Amino acid sequence: MRLLAIETATMLGGIALIDDDTLIAESRMNVRVTHSERIMTEIDHVLKGARLSLHDMDAFALSIGPGSFTGLRVGLSTIKGLAYATGKGVVAVPTLEALAWNVPFTRHPVCPLLDARKKEVYTGLFKWTGHGFSRLMPEQAMKLETLLAGIDEPAVFLGEGAMLYRNSIQKTLGERALFAPPGAMVPSPAAVAHLGMITARNGEYEDPVTLTPLYLRKSEAELKQKKP
Repeated sequence: MRLLAIETATMLGGIALIDDDTLIAESRMNVRVTHSERIMTEIDHVLKGARLSLHDMDAFALSIGPGSFTGLRVGLSTIKGLAYATGKGVVAVPTLEALAWNVPFTRHPVCPLLDARKKEVYTGLFKWTGHGFSRLMPEQAMKLETLLAGIDEPAVFLGEGAMLYRNSIQKTLGERALFAPPGAMVPSPAAVAHLGMITARNGEYEDPVTLTPLYLRKSEAELKQKKP
């Protein structure tokens, strides 16, 4: 089975191609402009480099969130367009779980952090079980201090939120605060592809018509609309 995956939940987006358990290609792009201006060009570049076409794919996967509201919308609209054009299935991968896969096999809980603004983070707590990660805490948006107050053992932090709040985490947790190396701090399109492949093999496809991003909270625009 061949699968194309895209990651647009953060400023560092990317694409990955996987054939069963073999990674064919991975491309990352620091999107300081917008994902929408580069994503299709990069998909075309990756496919041409692998000498494949969209119709050679058996399924498409995307990082469904949480993350950048704009990035998630762009990723979902792109995947929907690919699915409609090819008739192939779509699978959704939780962004924080994919981020945790940057540090598999660790004996400590893994805590991915993405900046949710307003002094909050998108986070979850994962534990390696031997074949994958189980959730010790579901994904949610919360205050950093609330999260740290509930961690009473060493934990591995990674993600843009871990980089942004590193000093605060270290100050609160001391030696219990462990940090992933720089290369593991950013979401991996290959991890999205790997988890997407598992989901596709299980037949857990999404309906492209009803599929929506996992935001975890309302956007600033939605909150403003509700104000009198």
